[in-house]
Amino acid sequence: MKSMSTQIERRFEISSSVVGIIDGSFEIGNLMVMILVSYLGSKVHRPKVIAAGCLIMSFGTFLSVMPHFLMGRYNYERIPLTEDNSSTSLSACSLPLPLHHPTLDAMEMTRELKNSGCEKAASSYLWIFVLMGNLLRGIGEAPIMPLGVSYVDDFAKEENSAFYIGTIRSCGMVGPTLGFLLGAFCANLWVDVGVVDLESLTINPKDTRWVGAWWLGLVICGAVSFLASLPFWFLPYSLPKEGEERNLKKLSESSVTIQEDHCKIELPSQPQLKFSEAVKDFLPTLKKLLGNPVFLVYLFLTILQYNSMVGLITFETKFMEQQFNVSVSRAIFLIGVILLPITILGMFLGGFIIKKFKLHITGMAKFGCATFIAAYLLNLLYFTCDCEVLQVAGLTVSYSGVKQSSFPKNNLIASCNSDCSCVLNQWDPVCGDNGITYMTACFAGCKSSIGTGKNMVFHNCSCVQAEGLESGNFSAVLGQCQRESCTKTFPYFLALLSTCALILALGGTPTYMIMFRSVSPDLKSFAVGIDALCGRILGGLPAPIYFGALIDQTCLKWGTKRCGGSGSCRVYDTKAFRNVYLGLIAGLRAGCCFLYITLFILIIKRFQQESNELIDLKSTEVSSRKGSTSGSKNETFPCAKALEANEETCL
Repeated sequence: MKSMSTQIERRFEISSSVVGIIDGSFEIGNLMVMILVSYLGSKVHRPKVIAAGCLIMSFGTFLSVMPHFLMGRYNYERIPLTEDNSSTSLSACSLPLPLHHPTLDAMEMTRELKNSGCEKAASSYLWIFVLMGNLLRGIGEAPIMPLGVSYVDDFAKEENSAFYIGTIRSCGMVGPTLGFLLGAFCANLWVDVGVVDLESLTINPKDTRWVGAWWLGLVICGAVSFLASLPFWFLPYSLPKEGEERNLKKLSESSVTIQEDHCKIELPSQPQLKFSEAVKDFLPTLKKLLGNPVFLVYLFLTILQYNSMVGLITFETKFMEQQFNVSVSRAIFLIGVILLPITILGMFLGGFIIKKFKLHITGMAKFGCATFIAAYLLNLLYFTCDCEVLQVAGLTVSYSGVKQSSFPKNNLIASCNSDCSCVLNQWDPVCGDNGITYMTACFAGCKSSIGTGKNMVFHNCSCVQAEGLESGNFSAVLGQCQRESCTKTFPYFLALLSTCALILALGGTPTYMIMFRSVSPDLKSFAVGIDALCGRILGGLPAPIYFGALIDQTCLKWGTKRCGGSGSCRVYDTKAFRNVYLGLIAGLRAGCCFLYITLFILIIKRFQQESNELIDLKSTEVSSRKGSTSGSKNETFPCAKALEANEETCL
């Protein structure tokens, strides 16, 4: 879903704010049931609740796909071409009609679209199916991690629990990895694949108007969710504690005179849950949990980490596309192939380190704090990855090639294209021989063309000629110009991103285990649920909204919907984009560093005090044992003599 959000935005002709609501509906679905599921976790049949959640996810996914089969074909934004005197040539620059101003053409076009039934298409609310499906996916996903992790931790040895949970979290990352790979594959396929002749398309996956087959991946994921639910129906309510089975076998083999009934260890039966009692105990339980200062600081840390992580993942592909001239499909593919496997490796190694060195909670806190601070310092190097802004005539550079910070709309019309009657709000870019991108072939002043589809080439472009080229036919090709310098710095950025991801993931599992070691066993499921709830409601829900709102401020050129109005952004100020995007992440992680240090200090104080109290208790027990032993010796020696002499029992 994260990789397909851009495709959904373009397909349904909706604004970024609506896309944010669709994206946040998953978190809203989580919030609706998360607290209840987590609180009742130890009182219900956890595997069956997880199985039911998988079925709800499957149904929600299929519901999201329905609009594709109810809508017509996708028509992308492109300029009309007029026939030249020769029937084989098409011209983007047409002579204006009398008394017509270029801006009036846009108004007339909007009126014509309304008359042709476009108003009906614009009022379509089929995207609500996607929102409701995502909401159901959130409801179904809510019980999986809280109940699943607590189920494993309850029946595993303490020294093995961290390793098992680290393995589960690592394997859980395989899902997003496959999801990003599937998203990259679907993003390269045309949305109406199998229905439209691809040779007739004039755009490619690098174009900002391209819409991939967003629905195909969701169909596959819905089927996988259904299959994943099946094994959970056959798991028992509870399992024997790890190690008890071996002890039971030893006892049964060595016992000779003990009856079988005494050797049997029955598994706990499912308790009868009274809803009124559960609700009555909810507030005292919540107060007890939030009264734990270690857990409270951990909760604030989780919220900030959720904000930085969700903001990074949501807009990472857009950042790569705009900053390094990489297509969305390739950015999705690289995240799935490189970034997520490295994160999986780091999470697995984190759990292995805890098991190998038998780290106590203080060791986990120290390791997590050190890795996060190291990753944060490396994170600051992101700002060195600079890239130039795309040169768009009349937008970022003048038609003579002079760079300027901003341009008013009337600068889009120059002397070289003033006779072409160009529509100001259209975006169908072409790249001129001079290396400058023009918003449309009309703005480039192109008066003839050859070829069809993606291979169309425009000639006799007067604005390209105005750049001062001495020879050539002043042609332009479809698509925006490539920025070679940006592409060269991309491998360094990817290496830095992968290194930071590995270091962060190393400390992820130890930090996660702090939550389990700092709360009482009966509050584990509830603690996981509160942690996920606060992270999602204060991190997963608002982060895409304020990240997106601030990134939108860096937009230089907005697209136009088929029925009028602003669509998605076509060109960003890459320097401002970088400063806003990376600055937000760096600021949030600076707060995380402070909370990590605070958490480490609290854990040291709390558990050092507990260890001192334990040492004092042991020394008191030892001294009392010594006193009782010496006293018992004075009493038993006479008794021993009596036994030897009289063979009587000493009372």
